[in-house]
Amino acid sequence: MGEKLGIGATFPELSIDLVDGGTMRLPDGLDTKYRVILFYRGHW
Repeated sequence: MGEKLGIGATFPELSIDLVDGGTMRLPDGLDTKYRVILFYRGHW
């Protein structure tokens, strides 16, 4: 298991497969000042 991010920590670079078949690279794929990322696991 990876380490938790602390206050002021830099978000690690990730490549995420999107539902439409594309790919998003984080954090570079978000070109906004404010960023929120929600990972939804799905129905339990």
